Amino acid sequence: MLLIQFVVLQIADAVTTLVFLQHGVNEANPLIHMALALFGQPVLGLALAKALGIGVALLAWRTGRWGILRKINLLFAACVAWNLLAIVLSPASGAYALQQSLRQSASW
Repeated sequence: MLLIQFVVLQIADAVTTLVFLQHGVNEANPLIHMALALFGQPVLGLALAKALGIGVALLAWRTGRWGILRKINLLFAACVAWNLLAIVLSPASGAYALQQSLRQSASW
């Protein structure tokens, strides 16, 4: 179950990362940022990084290091939540426009 959760979180992280990149938000993780720049296409860079991560997680799972998988799953759940927040607060989202409008109204 931990390995399945890890894979699902990797997919969710990749998808939310691609969405926030389309909204003009920059990647904060320097390793992923480098992979994105190296391959030129975000999908390819993310796919390679996620495949590598899944390979390491598979090794951890097969060697009985379930505690590390639990901890890394919590970390990636937080990353996905952060990505979703970045999407909602990005300049391209409707929520950002609403927030700016409310700030403007409050300044009157």
